[in-house]
Amino acid sequence: MRTNYLTKVLLIVFFCLISASQLWAQTGSVSGIIKDKKGETLPGVSVSIQGTTQGAITDLDGKFKIDNLAEGKYKLMVSFVGFDSQVKEITIKAGEGAAADFKILESAIGLKEMVVVGYGTTAKKDLTGAVTSVSSKDFIKGNVGTPEQLIAGKVAGVQITSNGGAPGSGSRIRIRGGSSLNASNDPLIVVDGIPLDNGGIDGSANPLSLINPNDIENMTILKDASASAIYGSRAANGVILITTKKGTGDSKLHVDFSSIASLSQIIKYVPVLSGDEYRTLVSDSGTTSQKKFLGIANTNWQKEIYRLAYGTDNNLSIAGGVKALPYRLSMGYSNQEGILKRSQADRKSISLNLNPSFLHDELKIDISSKFSNTQSWFADQGAIGNAVTFDPTQPVYPDTTTYGYLLSKPKHASPSDFGGYFEWTDAAGKPNTNSPRNPVGLLYQKTDIGYANRYIENIGADYKIHWLPAIKLHANAGADLSRSHGHTFIPEYAASQYVQKGSDNKYKQMKNNYVFSSYLNYLKEIESIKSKIDFTAGYEKSYYYTESPAFPNINALGDTITPAAPNPFKTDHGYRSFFGRLNFYIAEKYLFTFNYRNDRSSRFSKRARGGNFPSAAFAWRLKDENFLKNVKFLSDLKLRVGYGSVGQAEGISDYGYIANYSSGTSTAQYQFGYDNNGNPVYYTLLRPSPFDYDLHWETSTTANAGIDAGFFNGRITLGLDYYKRNTKDLLAFISPSAGSNFSNNLFTNIGTIKSEGVEAVINLIPIVTKNIEWNVGFNITYSTKEITKLNKVEDPNNPGVYVGGISGGTGNTIQIHSVGFAPNSFYVYKQKYNDNGKPILATGIPKKDVAAYEDLNGDGQITPDDRYRYKNPEPKIYIGFNSSVNFKNFFAGFSARGQFGNYVYNNVNSQAGNFTYIDGSKNYINNITEDYLISSFKKNPLYTTESDYYIEKANFIKFDNVNAGYIFKNIAKKNMNLKASLIVQNVYTITKYKGLDPEVAGGIDNNIYPRPRIYSVGLNLTF
Repeated sequence: MRTNYLTKVLLIVFFCLISASQLWAQTGSVSGIIKDKKGETLPGVSVSIQGTTQGAITDLDGKFKIDNLAEGKYKLMVSFVGFDSQVKEITIKAGEGAAADFKILESAIGLKEMVVVGYGTTAKKDLTGAVTSVSSKDFIKGNVGTPEQLIAGKVAGVQITSNGGAPGSGSRIRIRGGSSLNASNDPLIVVDGIPLDNGGIDGSANPLSLINPNDIENMTILKDASASAIYGSRAANGVILITTKKGTGDSKLHVDFSSIASLSQIIKYVPVLSGDEYRTLVSDSGTTSQKKFLGIANTNWQKEIYRLAYGTDNNLSIAGGVKALPYRLSMGYSNQEGILKRSQADRKSISLNLNPSFLHDELKIDISSKFSNTQSWFADQGAIGNAVTFDPTQPVYPDTTTYGYLLSKPKHASPSDFGGYFEWTDAAGKPNTNSPRNPVGLLYQKTDIGYANRYIENIGADYKIHWLPAIKLHANAGADLSRSHGHTFIPEYAASQYVQKGSDNKYKQMKNNYVFSSYLNYLKEIESIKSKIDFTAGYEKSYYYTESPAFPNINALGDTITPAAPNPFKTDHGYRSFFGRLNFYIAEKYLFTFNYRNDRSSRFSKRARGGNFPSAAFAWRLKDENFLKNVKFLSDLKLRVGYGSVGQAEGISDYGYIANYSSGTSTAQYQFGYDNNGNPVYYTLLRPSPFDYDLHWETSTTANAGIDAGFFNGRITLGLDYYKRNTKDLLAFISPSAGSNFSNNLFTNIGTIKSEGVEAVINLIPIVTKNIEWNVGFNITYSTKEITKLNKVEDPNNPGVYVGGISGGTGNTIQIHSVGFAPNSFYVYKQKYNDNGKPILATGIPKKDVAAYEDLNGDGQITPDDRYRYKNPEPKIYIGFNSSVNFKNFFAGFSARGQFGNYVYNNVNSQAGNFTYIDGSKNYINNITEDYLISSFKKNPLYTTESDYYIEKANFIKFDNVNAGYIFKNIAKKNMNLKASLIVQNVYTITKYKGLDPEVAGGIDNNIYPRPRIYSVGLNLTF
């Protein structure tokens, strides 16, 4: 029996081997080689059999082979980044090998990829400066309220920090860290050729929030002086060029509708004591005056002021062309609630782009018109800090009929009880002027609504002279107009304005900004030597005007508290500029760029008004040299060097060089004569403000060296830049001369700053096939900044300029500008610690139970002279990382950011992290943060807030965005596609910082509106 089984097994194995050999004999293979149009082989090319999972990648010699193909006909597809795909039909015969060689051509898009630069465009391969361009397909996805958030973490050397989580709130944008101390550090933003005013718009949280991000096609960042010098006096902090979407030009109607619904939630709360914990602490350790104010409630004030917030963002665009008239019309509406109750922002927008051409395309017209309207509900953000410190044993709404308190809101609030909200009172039953206000009352008893309309209009014309085709004339005229107004109301019974009996105030603002520019462009190609001359020369004039009428300060009952100023506020400034650029390309390998701009600004006197800003750059395309042409794995290699200067006149007064006088206080009066009754008559004095008639340009010079490289035909691209910048004639404030009667500091040119950094970018396409494409991007920036001069006359006894105001004492500061250190360095006392790392408390009288400090100057006592400069708020290293995958109709991606080497002053803990903050001596008590349980600080004399204990390392990695979705193709009819996506923003933060969020612009964490986590569902229909 065993023999029979063995025989059967052997027979089965034998027949299986026979069958396998027959199957093997019935398969064939295909092999070949892939070359470009020059005949050079291409490694890393994807070769696939359509309709199957079989494929191959070419080796270093451009060769490929696919085995085990059954007999039959197949379609063989070749795809490679930067090249047009090709498909060949092949026939496979059993036991034979088919041959299929390809010669593929570079994609027309890749060849002609153009980058917007100042006053024109240039091919990406011809760039000589530090320029980065981000297109709409690479923008951050999700509920994005303002344009700058589209590129957060996407560009090396660009740091974008939102100012908080309020709807429509702006961001602090820094390109290479900024260059100034007291003037602006914001970049110049240009929308479709119109330079925007950096000033804010009343009634709007952020002027950029009035631009619909959905209308933006591309954002280009000019980082170094050789790239930005064409903008001269306004480019000291870099330039961001925003290009909006335009019509397709074909006769087909293209419709795009997108809708995003979002839900926002707070991520975490400031750790404070609960009502029960607070009662236990005060009962065990408090004084009699503290214990007597304890209540019976258990109120989480932070949960009382925050909510789940809902939002929608809907956009519709229609694009196409009618004969020679490409057009695009878009409309948008967004509504976003804030997680802080009663905060909300609505935006309505409409945009029209028309791009007709005439005279056989010799005359091209670009007409761009954008209108937006925003309505913003501004919640009283003072509630954020009060919710942290308000006594948790007190209820939101009191009712003396039930144990002294009622934990639900009364249906009818009486004006005599502050609108129904619990408030601390004095002996007369009026609001205690020393105590904080009820956080919920602050929110619901203040109505603050702002309205803003913004119009951005632009018309440009390009004309190529028929008999001189190398010459193009361009003219552009634009306007950026805004009209805004707002109204704030607080009822007369609200505790926050009880003495004044509420408030009922209005404001209004008008801004008219105009720009006109024209230039001539000469472009001549010399084909015999593969060279090109590109010359541009032009003129620009811009004017900025702001007016705000004066309104009286009145209370809720209509009584005038302060009369309106006699005159409305008016201010204006303008620029007049001549500019030129010469690009000279030799043999397509040696690229030279020269820029020059002459600016005149009305912000300076006539003898200091003019500024000259030149730059030069050179790039060498090494890949086109003979010794590298045949290096197959190297697809691009370019070296760049540049040097130039740019100016600064932003963020300063329009009339800082003129003698100005203002009215003194009511106590600064002079007696002059007597009235009819013999009483002395007093007149308010005018006092002068200090001014510098020779105020002039702040100037930054930057040297930049960079390298761009590509491998395997762009599957891997690298960029590396080193820059060094020196800023002189800083626009800064200094103390007036001793003996003068000036009450304000003098704004003048003084001091220098140096900064340098390294930026690196790598982009990878690890996988690209017919069905799968995987993209990975990473950038890292290292930067430092140091003040090298700060005074006209050096004084070794002067520590520097105190900056960085903090809570916890009147006039307290925590930062300083000092020579030899980074701007805004923290200036603090050095805390003593025990072996376990816990802060040591002083034991002497009267400094018992407070922080113990090092006597750094060795004089035997702790005085302000013992402070030292410790760290600064700006990161030395910041990174960005993103990845996206497309598999057939599925897509997914994420983006992340990180900062390292930055520090934050935790002003929440420094103010409320000690037992004395409970107080009680002024007829109220405060809650404290859990940090007290770590520090054990009992008392908090004024200088304890300046301890380095509160300077915390704020390194972080943030996963900003995770998204995934699916594209349903050809629904209802052909070419009608529906994309559905799920998006989570502000996903997770890795940090050791003890506060709510380590990302704090300026480095002082003091009750910032929390950034929410946002969950979104998006639908996008196109046909």
